[in-house]
Amino acid sequence: MNPRDIENAVGSGPGCWTRPGHLPCTTIPTHAAPVPTLQPPPTHMAQDTIFSRIVRGEIPAEIVHQDDLVTAFRDIRPLAPTHVLVVPNEVIPTLADVSTDDEPVLGRMLRVAADLAAQEGIAQDGYRVAINCRDHGGQEVYHLHLHLLGGRPLGGMLGR
Repeated sequence: MNPRDIENAVGSGPGCWTRPGHLPCTTIPTHAAPVPTLQPPPTHMAQDTIFSRIVRGEIPAEIVHQDDLVTAFRDIRPLAPTHVLVVPNEVIPTLADVSTDDEPVLGRMLRVAADLAAQEGIAQDGYRVAINCRDHGGQEVYHLHLHLLGGRPLGGMLGR
């Protein structure tokens, strides 16, 4: 412990001190290092997501494809005339969490996106497939998913 911490301490009794701005009197022996606080696991690591509930049929959605590996359904807040999400049936939190064991699922996700683009009539003019990864990538649901977007000119990749 820094001697200045002890000088600035507020509290009563031996070994009782607080740092300015903290709750009154945290009893920590002055000879011991503070014990690190354990943080709860990130909420995005939960294995039960809104998408897994859609896959299981617990939440209604307009499902346009479902097989043993993936499920595709229309986005409830579409950003284009065609906006479909394709998700693995088993939760993979992010693209960064993908392993070589997941390659068949990823291939199926892309194949289904291409097939749906043809079914939706957007394949000829073109479409976008996007996967957002984690906070800086704009991922909102921590269950890997790709966005199939089309039906109008989509412009550049990012706003400038």
